[in-house]
Amino acid sequence: MYKLTKIEGGVCASDGFYADGVSAGLKSNNAKDMAFIYSEVECEIAATFTTNKMCAAPIRHFKQKGDFKTNFVLINSKNANAMTGKAGISDIDDVLSTLPKNISNAVMSSTGVIGVRLPKEKIIAGAKLFDLTKREPNAAAEAIMTTDTFSKQIAYKIELEDGSSFHIGAMAKGAGMINPAMATMLCFITTDADVSKAEMQKILDKNILTTFNAASVDGDTSTNDTVMLLSNAKSGAYDATAFSEALHKIMRFLARQMVKDGEGATKLVTYEVSSAKDDTEAEIVAKALSNSLLVKTALYGEDPNWGRIASTVGASGAEADEESLTISFNDVCVYKKGELFFDAEMEKKASEVMKLDEFSIYCDLGIADGAFTAFGCDLGHKYVEINADYRT
Repeated sequence: MYKLTKIEGGVCASDGFYADGVSAGLKSNNAKDMAFIYSEVECEIAATFTTNKMCAAPIRHFKQKGDFKTNFVLINSKNANAMTGKAGISDIDDVLSTLPKNISNAVMSSTGVIGVRLPKEKIIAGAKLFDLTKREPNAAAEAIMTTDTFSKQIAYKIELEDGSSFHIGAMAKGAGMINPAMATMLCFITTDADVSKAEMQKILDKNILTTFNAASVDGDTSTNDTVMLLSNAKSGAYDATAFSEALHKIMRFLARQMVKDGEGATKLVTYEVSSAKDDTEAEIVAKALSNSLLVKTALYGEDPNWGRIASTVGASGAEADEESLTISFNDVCVYKKGELFFDAEMEKKASEVMKLDEFSIYCDLGIADGAFTAFGCDLGHKYVEINADYRT
């Protein structure tokens, strides 16, 4: 038995962790653009990165380090340090070499414009503003934002039956270039649970599949996608089941927040695919729906065009048949196993559902027991405006 309680504190909710955000002049108007996470003691670290073969310098730098512990993560926004070659890795070494001596095996993470060298001098100067005694999770979460319209944080306290407890806290950024397969998102998770690196990596990998990898804003996979999970073990407590459940809640919440904050998005839509041949085929269908431009634009227009949904299901490559398919908007069934329910009354009800900020589209394939849930949003004029002049 255990108890999960949502608490405040973000990445500073876990014992022994500190964080803050500062302005280094990377963004205009003196906005915060650099953040750090610091632990009093070295941490085991598990991580998952983008599947994009053009992965950014911070990811290549991390992977070159091999097996290591760290007590410090430096994050900058506005510049991705991607497609910068060996110089991009060298720039990271130059920045990290200037950090205080009590920092061990520091790692760096970046987000922003691709194909531009790091403004090293500004970042080095910005890092000198860090106060490692500060617990300012809100400032840190704000500093890592790019096109995000709000910061994303969450934390839980996990109380075990023997009276011991541990914490997990997180912050994330992401609003565009979000696609199932690790997307333009950075997520940093801290815990004081006494968990091994191998166990953390196993649980992280498992939970990625149904959280961040189930989210899509625009179907583009970034060069910089990163999820880091750091444990300093200061609580001395751990329970695998409780840890996995809490971590899944945190990652699912943040994944949905990213989609909700999709560039120009007005709706968060959950695609529930059931009764597929197997879970893999259900995933194929759910992600085809969350990525479909025709579906996304219909969502933006609040048009219950269920024919686009049926067409996307059929084109996904998964086993499907119109005689076994059922489609519903929330509890409004518009098509069931070859029978049309889309009369004037049902169209009005479905239209009302689509006016909601959040709703679900259910596709029962009627074949076997495979299931998967994906998260998506609409796509409208604002997305084009944001991305047409992103570099400016």
